[in-house]
Amino acid sequence: MNDASHADPDIPSQQELAGQVVELGVDRPLRLDSGTDLGPFKIAYRTYGRLNADRSNAILVCHALTGDQHPADPPHTDRPGWWQRMLGPGKVLDTNRYFVICANVLGGCMGSEGPKEINPETGAPWGLDFPVITIADMVRAQTMLLDYLGIEKLFCVIGGSMGAMQALQFGVSYPERTFACVPIAGAARHSAQNIGFHEVGRQAIMADPDWCDGAYLSHRTKPRRGLAVARMAAHITYLSEEALHRKFGRRLQDRKSVTYGFDADFQVESYLRHQGSAFVDRFDANSYLYITRAMDYFDLAAEHGGLLARAFKDTPVRYCVISFTSDWLFPTPESRQIVHGLNAAAADVSFCEIETDKGHDAFLLDEPEFFAVLNGFLEGCASLRGLKI
Repeated sequence: MNDASHADPDIPSQQELAGQVVELGVDRPLRLDSGTDLGPFKIAYRTYGRLNADRSNAILVCHALTGDQHPADPPHTDRPGWWQRMLGPGKVLDTNRYFVICANVLGGCMGSEGPKEINPETGAPWGLDFPVITIADMVRAQTMLLDYLGIEKLFCVIGGSMGAMQALQFGVSYPERTFACVPIAGAARHSAQNIGFHEVGRQAIMADPDWCDGAYLSHRTKPRRGLAVARMAAHITYLSEEALHRKFGRRLQDRKSVTYGFDADFQVESYLRHQGSAFVDRFDANSYLYITRAMDYFDLAAEHGGLLARAFKDTPVRYCVISFTSDWLFPTPESRQIVHGLNAAAADVSFCEIETDKGHDAFLLDEPEFFAVLNGFLEGCASLRGLKI
């Protein structure tokens, strides 16, 4: 493919496009849903592949709650990226064909502006002084990144879980900038049950004495216990009972009988403790509060008089909605509500429910039918868009 940067000196070079962090909102701050103006602010991002000459092959990948801007080839670790199976040369998100962008969300803790970054007005970490953000705020920040990259219209916006919320919001808020949209394992609004799970996690963090009313970084401490418990509770919701039973059953951890105490007798307990401990090492507790709150506030219909169909009125965007049979965090009926809203608006929509027992996290795992469905949708859209290999 041609290098767009060679044709236009005002567009960042391919090397710059693969960059790490950009400062946005310097001349014009980002107006948040809360009414607060934020700017300048940082967005950390990663790109894969090459932008073509007419800048028509860009795919925006939106990450989930605890994801980051490195879906493939994360730096400084031997672990695969969270969408390593999906993204790369010859894969579904074929970087020989598409220019893939992934940005750490606003409020995140992987380089984008969030509560652990420095508040320029105080010289100390933002902590709870960081403004409350919404999914729409995250998407507005992403559009500013696209403006910086010189991309007027996306070929596709795609994401799973919280990424699906961002993808939906992008398609609704910026239909003129979206050719296709793929929300995976998501919903048009966060359910009461999911808000409840998030509240349990937040309360675990805020009950930890090392949280220090959100100022733990200034006190050189960290609410490790609370954040670990939040992660453990959330992780259970990412799996299915079948997946947990298959992996652990009631097997004991390094012992032949129970101890009649509260040590990790069972393998599943040991696994969850490990998940909690590992999470604390890579994620910021205040970011967890802010991002879960953003998900809680997400309600696409509420912005349109309570009718989801109005959100999609006259949309030119081609949608592909995907769910998984064993996902009890974002069950298939919630995806069907999206489809019904799109149908009511006479929108172009495809829907597929993937049969699997792997739970919500199936969108991150090896699911050949999922890959085939997504690949087929992208191939069809690429043909309509006139993208050539």
